[in-house]
Amino acid sequence: MSVKTTVSVQDIEEAFLRLKDIVKETPLQKDHYLSQKYNCNVYLKREDLQWVRSFKLRGAYNAIDVLPDRDKRKGVTCASAGNHAQGVAFTAKRLDLKAVIFMPITTPLQKINQVKFFGDTNVEVILTGDTFDDCLKEALAYTAQHDMNFIDPFNNVYTIAGQGTIAKEILAQAEEDEVEFDYLFSAIGGGGLISGIGTYFDAYAPQTNIIGVEPAGASSMYQSVVVNQKIVTLPEIDKFVDGASVARVGELTFDIAKRVVNDYVQVDEGAVCSTILDMYTKQAIVAEPAGALSVAALEQYKDQIRGKNVVCVISGGNNDINRMKEIEERSLLYEEMKHYFILNFPQRPGALREFVNDVLGPNDDITKFEYLKKSSQNTGTVIIGIQLNDHDDLAQLKARVNEFDHSNIYINENKMLYSLLI
Repeated sequence: MSVKTTVSVQDIEEAFLRLKDIVKETPLQKDHYLSQKYNCNVYLKREDLQWVRSFKLRGAYNAIDVLPDRDKRKGVTCASAGNHAQGVAFTAKRLDLKAVIFMPITTPLQKINQVKFFGDTNVEVILTGDTFDDCLKEALAYTAQHDMNFIDPFNNVYTIAGQGTIAKEILAQAEEDEVEFDYLFSAIGGGGLISGIGTYFDAYAPQTNIIGVEPAGASSMYQSVVVNQKIVTLPEIDKFVDGASVARVGELTFDIAKRVVNDYVQVDEGAVCSTILDMYTKQAIVAEPAGALSVAALEQYKDQIRGKNVVCVISGGNNDINRMKEIEERSLLYEEMKHYFILNFPQRPGALREFVNDVLGPNDDITKFEYLKKSSQNTGTVIIGIQLNDHDDLAQLKARVNEFDHSNIYINENKMLYSLLI
């Protein structure tokens, strides 16, 4: 099979036919809550409802199915933070192939279990490295050693073409609703999704502005395309948005993104958490962090999209329920509703009552209180968490805390202390 170096509309059309009876045609739904919130028409492409609860099945199946039979018999490998792995596992089971899947040690257990569920006895999972990029090195070495076929999660023409079938579905569904989109928001990790969608829209709906959305702590495509005009490797990334936290994008996706992406948005991880909670409580949608990126970006574009037709790709819904506590915590910190301090407390009766009466506002709540009494000193150290009812009350709270203890430490501003203590 010849090696292709670019993705064409024809590649996407062929992938669509290949996947026709494999993947689910996910709904394109108008979201009335978001439409009202942003005074526009917001549609959601629900890839969180795909068989493996993410779009990754499309690219994985397409890239594996095009392999010659002799290569299929050798088996396949991949490196993935979770969703691509599930797509490869699903495909291996369906085509009865051997798959060895490498995942970072930090991958949520829910995604690991899902990979094993979809792949059954056809799949071996190897956990290695703290990030996708560490995991990738191990996977490539294993692939070469065992003469297998590596299925790249984004830097592969057939993977990209598979993801591009989402765009074909969107345009067909929009035509039925007689809608033309002014903006499309999609997450960027390694760039496979935005490259496939952007290629198809560039050919058939060039009037649509393609907006790529990355987590602020892992904006590798923005840094490569816009800031440096060449591919760069980020020295450090925030791994919270695990489905889109990639330190280095692919050569193919970099070249395509330069042509088809109109703008890039970086979203704070805390804003992503607030969006996840909002989508769950207001719309009953369970989105993983990467799946919520596209909706989280709407806030930064609220002026441009007013009165327009907008589509957001909800790229995945594999959210580990055990992460919800962390998601809520990050959201409250981002919204400036939760604050932590280290204080020196007088070691005398009534000190806590004094703090509550003199420092806390009438609607403030203590959410954490750890006190270490020292018998040989007049004061003891307290770690205290306070949740506000209104983030505008923060300045007054800090002023009152300073009056109580002028040497206090505000933990929210110290990332290392926060990670250590909270």
